[in-house]
Amino acid sequence: MELKGKIFKLKGKVQNYAWGGYEYIPKLLGIKNEEHKPCAEYWMGAHPSASSEIISNGEGYSLHQLITNNPDALITQKVFEQFGELPYLFKILDVRDMLSIQVHPTKEEAAKGFDAEEAAGIPINAPHRNYKDRNHKPEVMVALSEFWLLHGFKQNAELERILEDVQEFSVLLPLFKREGIKGLYQFVMEMDQQHIDSTLTSLVKKELSRKSLGELDKSMPGWWVTKLFEGASEIKNIDKGIFSIYFFNIVKVEKGDAIFQKAGIPHAYLEGQNAELMANSDNVLRGGLTPKHIDVPELMKHTLFEPVVPNIMKGSLLASGETNYPCPVPDFGINKIELNGNERLSALSTSFEILIAVEGGGIISASDGSNLAFKQGEALAILPNEDYSIVSSGKCLIFKAFVPAN
Repeated sequence: MELKGKIFKLKGKVQNYAWGGYEYIPKLLGIKNEEHKPCAEYWMGAHPSASSEIISNGEGYSLHQLITNNPDALITQKVFEQFGELPYLFKILDVRDMLSIQVHPTKEEAAKGFDAEEAAGIPINAPHRNYKDRNHKPEVMVALSEFWLLHGFKQNAELERILEDVQEFSVLLPLFKREGIKGLYQFVMEMDQQHIDSTLTSLVKKELSRKSLGELDKSMPGWWVTKLFEGASEIKNIDKGIFSIYFFNIVKVEKGDAIFQKAGIPHAYLEGQNAELMANSDNVLRGGLTPKHIDVPELMKHTLFEPVVPNIMKGSLLASGETNYPCPVPDFGINKIELNGNERLSALSTSFEILIAVEGGGIISASDGSNLAFKQGEALAILPNEDYSIVSSGKCLIFKAFVPAN
């Protein structure tokens, strides 16, 4: 199928993961959630498991299939030669419950892990499979609301203070002083369940009591621990991921700010909404706070055991009027476009671009003179090498995903 024109509406796919919220994504997209399913993610991209559709003359066509059939026209020969596919996956997330503690491998290690699991004959959809592809999975998120996450290990002095102040952790202090972050984390991650319960039960009860007295807020580990146990009839089989809540940085990202997660940085989303852009991969090594497969030896092999100072990005204003959040990878870039009804944005697509309006709407004009109106929640696909402009009648907030030119 040959597309006529270079600018199209793009229809993504809602993913109903259990940790998602019930209202934000349906409201954004203008759809009803009559079955009251959790709506966790809205995918925009060409991932074969949930490809978006390009809408042309009222018909939907699989973006994955269109790229497969004509990669030069859809993503350019240069991008296809470098990546073999559209190298990014763009998402809107609504995080109601905490996501798993996780780490993503480097590209080199992902290829090794994938080939090893292939050789072992592990089915690609097996629940205990770690590597679904040979790609790395760096990711960036821009907050659409106040957003909370765990991101990297605390500084050594802060970790030492936690181990001193939390009575249940004091026995771990000599180990930390002797073997550092890696020795500490390896010890708690390899604990058997009986040891975990005996160590953490009193701590969980203490935090629940503090929450009931109004002594906790979201900057404190105890707040997130209690979120796991509020309303529980008994405290048992405690998740080892709780250690990570105390050992990692708890980060608050304000609306419009961003944070980048490179390979090896342990992290977990806690609460809020964001626009997330990542390499087109599904390789996740999990370490807790999830019923999914946890592989501690594999997680330890790929984790960066070093203190991290979270880098919260405000973004850099470009000459075009867009705000760019710099990401140190060739797979993707992300810009914010803000219009207030009295300006026009003019741009040239140097790659396949996906735009989504998260507030307001507008009109996008193509180089052939055609116009396409879009509203909040609608996504657009722009083919490479297209001059276009966008105007709005009022406030409009758009996020744009693209492949960096160099």
